[in-house]
Order: sequence, then C-alpha cells, then structure tokens
Amino acid sequence: MAVQLTDTRIAVDLVQDLYLKEIRSYKAPALKASDAEGHVQKFSAPKAPQSPDEGDIAQDLKDYENQRVELEGQFTTGDAAPHEESWFEEEDDEDAPAAH
Repeated sequence: MAVQLTDTRIAVDLVQDLYLKEIRSYKAPALKASDAEGHVQKFSAPKAPQSPDEGDIAQDLKDYENQRVELEGQFTTGDAAPHEESWFEEEDDEDAPAAH
C-alpha cells in the first residue's frame, strides 16, 4: 500500500493568488448624484408653530392671582380632618417563638 501525500499548500496559494488578483483588479463604480434618489427623502422644513392666543393675558393673569391657594392638609372649618392610616404593620413579639 502506498500512501499518497498531497501538498495542500500549493492549492491554498493558488486560491489566495486568484483571490488577491481579483481584488486588485476590482474597480469600484463611480458614484453619481442621482444614485441616492429613491433611498433618501427630500428635506422640507417643518411649518412654524402657531403662537397661542394672547388676546386675554391680562384677564388670565388676574384670575390666576385671585385663585385660592390649596394646600395639602389644610381643612376648611366645616370639614372634619380625615383619619390617617398607618401604612406600616408592626409585628407582635408575643407570637414569635423564642430563638435559643
């Protein structure tokens, strides 16, 4: 029986040489200004926002200054103070078994 040994280095060099030759001979196509059409939207400036109605600013300012200030926790004389709930639960020490 004869064992045939082939030199794979030669095949690799051939493939590499072909690859490098094709890369070196490649010429990129020239870019034209019309190439972007269809891929890029045309820019159009947005419309300017409309200013709010400023006709009655003096009256609005006067109404704002005359408003009654509402504070949290402030009650009128006729209202009863609401009962505040405790959000924390305390554990009973009596129910827990003693750890020894």
